[in-house]
Amino acid sequence: MKKLKLEELGRISVDEFKESEKIPVCILLDNIRSLHNVGSAFRTADAFRMEKIYLTGITGTPPHREIQKTALGATESVDWEFVESPAAAIADLKNKGYKIVIIEQTTDSIPLQTFYGEPGVKYCLIFGNEVHGVSEEAIALGDLALEIPQLGTKHSLNVSVCVGIVLWDVFRKLRLS
Repeated sequence: MKKLKLEELGRISVDEFKESEKIPVCILLDNIRSLHNVGSAFRTADAFRMEKIYLTGITGTPPHREIQKTALGATESVDWEFVESPAAAIADLKNKGYKIVIIEQTTDSIPLQTFYGEPGVKYCLIFGNEVHGVSEEAIALGDLALEIPQLGTKHSLNVSVCVGIVLWDVFRKLRLS
């Protein structure tokens, strides 16, 4: 066994990424305060060929040194848009036919492992603020809530870890199966 060099990984270029087929999923960051978490979301969205990232509320936007530090160029490959109001972005996505999936612990949330996307349905996954989670206004507009089951003493995960787990699971179910 040997570690692969970058040139051996066979990665596509930014232009090839932009032209490639994406899985029918976008993500919306609802008032994410850490620019490192924003950059991590970009990098993860690139890894799994998500359609787009919506940055809302106080969420920072590229170009920014702190976002770039963790995004490592993914702000160039992944389409993104800033919309001041999370509710306005969600309303627009609903009008475009997206099913709104809140990633949050709610009275009606279901465990992530029980969620399987429907063929032909487009999804928008909403991730919330590091302290307050997904905003109440966004939750009210959601069609479904998912949560990552946890067994430890803490009640939540860092949002960048949450994005990684959820995007991998959704990618695995929609693209690899």
